[in-house]
Amino acid sequence: MTEDKKKTKASELIDKTNKSAKVITDEISNVVLGKEQTIEILMAGVLANGNILFEDYPGLAKTLMSNTLADILGCDFKRIQFTPDLLPADITGSYFYDPEKNKFTFRKGPIFCNILLADEINRAPPKTQAALLEAMQEKQITIEGTTHKLSRPFIVLATQNPIEYEGTYPLPEAQMDRFLIKIGVGYPDEDVEVGILQARADRKKDSFTVKALATPAKVVEMHKSIEEVYVKKEVMKYMVELVQSTRRDTRVAVGSSPRGSLGLFKLSRALAVLSGRDYVVPDDVKRAAIPVLGHRVILKPEARIRGVKVEEIISELLMTVEVPAVTVE
Repeated sequence: MTEDKKKTKASELIDKTNKSAKVITDEISNVVLGKEQTIEILMAGVLANGNILFEDYPGLAKTLMSNTLADILGCDFKRIQFTPDLLPADITGSYFYDPEKNKFTFRKGPIFCNILLADEINRAPPKTQAALLEAMQEKQITIEGTTHKLSRPFIVLATQNPIEYEGTYPLPEAQMDRFLIKIGVGYPDEDVEVGILQARADRKKDSFTVKALATPAKVVEMHKSIEEVYVKKEVMKYMVELVQSTRRDTRVAVGSSPRGSLGLFKLSRALAVLSGRDYVVPDDVKRAAIPVLGHRVILKPEARIRGVKVEEIISELLMTVEVPAVTVE
């Protein structure tokens, strides 16, 4: 296959993914009103094959958005309500003795699915949270020395409430780092909230009806198309400079790890596809910065006491780090 034919095939794949993603985001927007930008970042996270953490107040459609996404993608979906008494085996599954077969048999847990919703993930103790670590990074789990591969795609969507601290266990940094992005939903404005009530009146029921617009195989194909997006070396250097600047800031105790650079790389390519491009521009990196880096930066105690927000620091860094002048040939 010649170089021109390879480029044409890659462009066709990206164009196909762009059209499919737009149809999916439009369908989600019909259910979750007034949150187009959040839904776009969510879709970009899915295209980048990343795990996603929702952190916001109760009642802001975090779980609804996750359920709707899974239904529209046509993927096998499982939901786990995390509670203080949840055990690792309740997630991964375990071996049990089958007297009829006179042997131990593995009973799969809910983690064996395409999309796993870990609802209120910070309500379970660290030992239970850790049951997800291997699955989130390596798409497999190991139980009693036996490794079990998970289905493709496999994406963890997790929710947590930022204001209820009693009976919760903050996620360890190692697990936070395995989420590609952290996003909030935010309160709707007055007109949107009236629209939510009107939509409920028109439906005459609490539940929503959506149709599947994809399949697991199609989602995997979309993941492959993201790999065809071109990233110029100057843009890669810009990503790395942003990440390294988080480590040099005097208000920061722990800056982003190299996984943050990889996260910028992956999400920027997905955002480029959603914009109908087969190449990344600095604006894609800027849009990806807060969702990717916001949960990977730990502030010093004195900065937290003064009320400094990580998002504010990243926004400042975006204004100070030199943006490359990129031309695509």
